[in-house]
Amino acid sequence: MLNFNSQTLDDLAARIGKAIEASPAKDIEKTVKSLLQSGLMRLDLVSRQEFDTQAQVLLRTREMVERLEARIAEMERRAGGTATASSGTTPDASVPPSIAPAE
Repeated sequence: MLNFNSQTLDDLAARIGKAIEASPAKDIEKTVKSLLQSGLMRLDLVSRQEFDTQAQVLLRTREMVERLEARIAEMERRAGGTATASSGTTPDASVPPSIAPAE
């Protein structure tokens, strides 16, 4: 029966580690890693932090647009459409009513 102690197992693990480092598998790993890094560098990617920051900016912008749309709708409701009729002009048909300039 074989008798293994921790020193023998540590030595064996160290030898296996050295063999793997010197093997072609390690070279392949390095080459693949290098190719992946090179390919990813050519892509127009942003960091997770920058993405999260822009997502927060977009959320705040959407909230602001919703508040402004609600204010405009309230102003239009109060005006009752009399501003358009009294000025003699009609709203620009190319601009959706939700973003048409107030007259």
